[in-house]
Amino acid sequence: MTLTAIPAAHAVQLIDAVFPGDTNHHGTLFGGVALAHMDKIAFLVAARHARAPFVTARSERIDFENPGRVGDLIEATGRITRIGTRSVDVEVELVAENPLSGERRLCTRGLFVLVAPRGPDTRLPFPPLPESAPAMETGRLHMVDMVFPAQTNHYGSLFGGDALKMMGRAAFIASSRHMRRPMIMGTSDRIDFRSPIREGEMIELISDVVMAGTDSVLVRVELWAENLMNGERRHSATSTFTMVVVDRG
Repeated sequence: MTLTAIPAAHAVQLIDAVFPGDTNHHGTLFGGVALAHMDKIAFLVAARHARAPFVTARSERIDFENPGRVGDLIEATGRITRIGTRSVDVEVELVAENPLSGERRLCTRGLFVLVAPRGPDTRLPFPPLPESAPAMETGRLHMVDMVFPAQTNHYGSLFGGDALKMMGRAAFIASSRHMRRPMIMGTSDRIDFRSPIREGEMIELISDVVMAGTDSVLVRVELWAENLMNGERRHSATSTFTMVVVDRG
């Protein structure tokens, strides 16, 4: 098991794909699904910065500027804009990306106010605003998610199947961005789970295209767990996935 108490110095971003079940009858992303992604990333950004059990107090006006369409990748990023006594403001942007062309467009932007309840888990005062926003790491793709109760077994840890689903999704997104062609999973190597991931923890998936051919790529995916209250990070699993191009002809 690999442990570190220092989070990686890069921006927190949630990336997913728009599937038919996420859309309305126009074939565009439901507003409620977009808001759910935005609220989740706002919480993760706030909790990772202040190490406190935040809840969403309110959201400010949110304007939907462009739709997300079936097959698009959607990327939510957040940054803290204000630190209060027990609250923080997080500005969130949701961007849609066409995985084949790379064309990106801003879907929506909004402000979320999160409040930490009084109690032993809320350590005050919160750390001050960072001097500069974390930079996006080039070369490797970082994605975050969170473990909710429905994804856990009777021991309170993440189901192996859900972990595999997340790693496969990360491999798909990394390969699609690299190849800009329709991709499917060809094979996955052996995966050994080194450490359980518990309910309420943040998951970080780090993907790296390690080899690329004409019609396939090899993607290495690392799965990390992070305790949002103390910053402890654990390396939970690593695997490689062979992703192949779909021949539409």
